[in-house]
Amino acid sequence: MAETALLQQIRQVIEEFPEYWEDSTLLKSKLIDDIRSYEESIIKALLANQLIKDTYSLKLDNVTIFKVEDFISMLRYKNYWEDSYTKYSNEIGLTSEGRYLKYNSDVVLDFPHKDGVLEGGMTKEDVGKKEIYYHKVLAKEEIDTLLMPKVLSNIKKYDKDGDYEVTSFSDSDNLILKGNNLIALHTLKERYAGKVKLIYIDPPYNTENDSFKYNDRFNHSTWLTFMKNRLEISREILKAEGSIAISIDNNELGYLLVLLDNIFGRENRKNIITVKRGSVTGAKVINPGVVNITEYVVIYSKDVNYWSPNRVYMENIDGWDKRYNQFIKHYDKGIESWSFTTVLEEFALEKNIKKSRLKKELGEDYEELLNDFVYKYSDRIIQLATLDENSISYRAVEIKNKSIKNPNKVYYMERKDKRPYFVIKGKLILFLRDRMVNIDGKDTFAQPATDIWDDVLPNDIHNEGGVVLRKGKKPEKLISRIIELCTNEQDIVMDFFAGSGTAAAVSTKKNRRFIAIEQLDYIHDLTVKRLINTINGEQSGISKNDDWKSGGSFIYAELHPLNYQFVQLIQLANSDAELFKVVNQMKEVSFLDFKVNIERIANDDEGFVNLSLDEKKNVLIEALDANQMYLNYSEINDATYGINDNVIAFNRSFYGEDVES
Repeated sequence: MAETALLQQIRQVIEEFPEYWEDSTLLKSKLIDDIRSYEESIIKALLANQLIKDTYSLKLDNVTIFKVEDFISMLRYKNYWEDSYTKYSNEIGLTSEGRYLKYNSDVVLDFPHKDGVLEGGMTKEDVGKKEIYYHKVLAKEEIDTLLMPKVLSNIKKYDKDGDYEVTSFSDSDNLILKGNNLIALHTLKERYAGKVKLIYIDPPYNTENDSFKYNDRFNHSTWLTFMKNRLEISREILKAEGSIAISIDNNELGYLLVLLDNIFGRENRKNIITVKRGSVTGAKVINPGVVNITEYVVIYSKDVNYWSPNRVYMENIDGWDKRYNQFIKHYDKGIESWSFTTVLEEFALEKNIKKSRLKKELGEDYEELLNDFVYKYSDRIIQLATLDENSISYRAVEIKNKSIKNPNKVYYMERKDKRPYFVIKGKLILFLRDRMVNIDGKDTFAQPATDIWDDVLPNDIHNEGGVVLRKGKKPEKLISRIIELCTNEQDIVMDFFAGSGTAAAVSTKKNRRFIAIEQLDYIHDLTVKRLINTINGEQSGISKNDDWKSGGSFIYAELHPLNYQFVQLIQLANSDAELFKVVNQMKEVSFLDFKVNIERIANDDEGFVNLSLDEKKNVLIEALDANQMYLNYSEINDATYGINDNVIAFNRSFYGEDVES
């Protein structure tokens, strides 16, 4: 009674100030600014009301002090003067310790509060922007319950022979897990803490046009909370020498970097890679200004002292390095017979054309034919490099000095597990062949990868993996390079925004293990289907370049649903009649998290009936206890839930309680 009366009286006082209203909407920002500035008229009016004064002030030495921040917090986190839906949902809102969560100071939506956890549920992909999203920031005392390990069910193993039931899980198994990714991460922590080498994620970008149709229209602080919760548990899952790579666009890049600096430490920021994601074509050219065709991949190590990335290469777009301009004659007769000419002179000799007339006679084919020649003889094309006596062995210094005294002789020195030294005139002979790398299945002139990747977007990305996902599907070549940079064979790669399953498919083709998490229902049509295609040897993406044939396996499992099954039923309802059937089921077996008389809704309550269908859905979803969306593993033996023996055996194996596994 006290809070209701208080809110009514606050409203009455503020209504006396028309400058804080636009029609019937309270201009919170203006009111907050004036209170922070100690605007005398509004503060005097508030303190003139005894109930408001008792609640939001204290007295010290006969001086009354207005609790400015307490009052502002109330304004920020409560929506009392809005539409009928807001009024109704407040009336039957979620509770904690007998108080409505919307009134509870332990519950925060503002990112700066570090004890907030955003569950961040995501639902059916095909519902799109009209679907009901159930985002909750839960009271601190409820977080432990939310993040307890969950029961895994609906378990199948897939390999080249099909799918079948399994009752155990081993370290060699790959995993696709369906369920809320925050809860799934905390479930997986029980087995994988400190074991994953790379986490790659392609999260929602906090824009209005993400075609994954995740809940991708977060306000800024909520998006940061959503990401913070997941990045914190990610760090726990990574190995000391592990790293996290995140695809992001410019919308939240700056804020994401600050967030990652906070969680991983700025010293662990390794790369900000610019990725070309399109061309200057189509609708992009209509708007004035600079055309945006880039995204970014941000890479952080878990511990800078242990991180040891691999060298990765990109094709040198300028072709062969022109500093390699000398050619070895009589190469096959031993170093005693080597003599030297220039690349162009030898090219002209092969073509039987005077060097001065090469370009004229070969015309447009000149560059292509010259490149073909260079590829063909790359093991005979060289440049000379100075030998630094401070960085070579004593034996190499001796060879260098001998070669200076005998400038027409090539000297040779074996080295253990390395290419021999060839030295002439005191300089090291460098072979162009050593600068070539196998990229995309062919030997090519290469350079170490830079932080600009403009070579990873194939023409057929929409059909990669045998599944189609418009706008948002990442190319296998991009993920392949990240995996090559950050992992070795048999390392574990995790992606908890699995989408169409690119990271899992590439991991399989590159002989890495994987964990993929996805909540949306398209997991069967995209993620699972793609991995089945991969196992069976589909040849798109990097398959041909990596000589992928077939093989591999994975286990599919789901977080065992409790209230989540009602979320799905609520969202599928297309009419009030269908929705009320769900309400009647909820009366019997659902777990509610607030003091609401479910009979009131079921019996055509006027306030509920007058809401739109979408508003009714939202009220019912909010009514479900978020801590009971999935079944806790600690309750697996409770006969109430009817978990069968095979599922129990699998879970015991997964959580390491079955010593025989």
